[in-house]
Formats: sequence, structure tokens, C-alpha cells
Amino acid sequence: MIAAIVTDIEGTTSSLSFVKDVLFPYARARMAEFVRTRATEPAVRKELDAVRGLAGKDLGTEELVAQLIRWIDEDKKVTPLKALQGMIWEDGYKKGDFKGHMYEDAVRNLRRWQAQGIRLYVFSSGSVQAQKLLFGYSDFGDLTPLFSGYFDTTIGNKREAEAYRKIVAAIGLPPVEILFLSDIREELDAARAAGMQTLWLVRDGALDPAAAHRQIRNFDAISVTN
Repeated sequence: MIAAIVTDIEGTTSSLSFVKDVLFPYARARMAEFVRTRATEPAVRKELDAVRGLAGKDLGTEELVAQLIRWIDEDKKVTPLKALQGMIWEDGYKKGDFKGHMYEDAVRNLRRWQAQGIRLYVFSSGSVQAQKLLFGYSDFGDLTPLFSGYFDTTIGNKREAEAYRKIVAAIGLPPVEILFLSDIREELDAARAAGMQTLWLVRDGALDPAAAHRQIRNFDAISVTN
């Protein structure tokens, strides 16, 4: 029996192209001005100090900008970068510059599962703030009431089993009753190592019946009993 579902975002509930072609360029184009004009705000200063800590030196403003842009270009899953991107995206969502893309099959089934009493969670490399913005300003309206909780890289690396063990502990259910959905094999491997059930979303390309995790095309192929 599945009592809880933890879902990834990119390539799972939402298209990779929305993140890579809309969100990332939007934050990249505005990062320099954001850092220069808002660096003294406590929340921003905290993340910039974390960037300095990761860099191992006291970076100046322009050096901070260069480091953040480099991480964006390298698609680094760095926690302070994700937090700062989330702050920039918040401005974009609130101004109506874009809405969070969601696959229709994902929205329909998430609503159905939540109505059945299955607890829903998100685990993404994007900050919890960014996750809530994407679901809160989605092209299907505010979906945040569907979810019981959100997890980001502050709980651990998405490709390491320890992160999923911490998620299991936070949810408070036996891991075998928790289903993890993702389009990344290494994440699914880590979740399985923590005892969770797994399904591999492959929205494009051929399905591999011999894959290490059962592959499915979309959320309509997911069967849960509660």
C-alpha cells in the first residue's frame, strides 16, 4: 500500500524546457543586478555569505556575481544559488512574467491521490521557496494545498541514500509505503537504497523494459491502492 508519494519536479511534474529555457535564463539575466542592489538584505546576505564559504574566500560583489553565473552555466546544484534563484523567480511569478509549467496528467493524478488520502511531497534540487512558487503560480492555479511538505538540498544530495532516509524519517511512515517519482536513475537508486518504492518517468524517448526501475510514460500509468 502506498501511503505517501514524493515527486521530483523537472521532467516529472513539469517540463525540463520550462526550467532550462525559462527559469534559468530569467535568473541569469537578473543575477548581477539582484546581487548589487539587494546584497544588504538579511536573507540575501545570508546566502551570499554561504557562497563565500563554499568558495573558501571573501569574494567581493563582482566576484560573487561571477561565481553565481558560473554555477548557473555549469548547472550546479548549490544550495545558496538555488535560494537566490528562487528570490529572483518570485519577482517574476508575482509580476506575471511566467507561470509554472505542469503536465496535465500530473495535476489530475496529484489531485486524485490527495483526495484519496495519500500524502504528497516534493523533493527537488530547487529551493523549497522555488518549489512553492512553481506550484503556487502554476498554469493550473495554486496547487500548493495538495502537498504536505517540501524538501530541497538542505536535507541532502538527491543522489545519496541518506537524503531519502531523512525524508522517510520526516514523513514518519515505513519506507516501503512511500513511492518516489523521478526521471533520474541515480536519484531512484538512492531512494530504493533507503527502502522506498520507485517509478522512473520517461516522458520522451523509448521505454526500456529491462531498466533498473520500472519506467512509465506519465502519471496515468501509476496505480496506487489506499
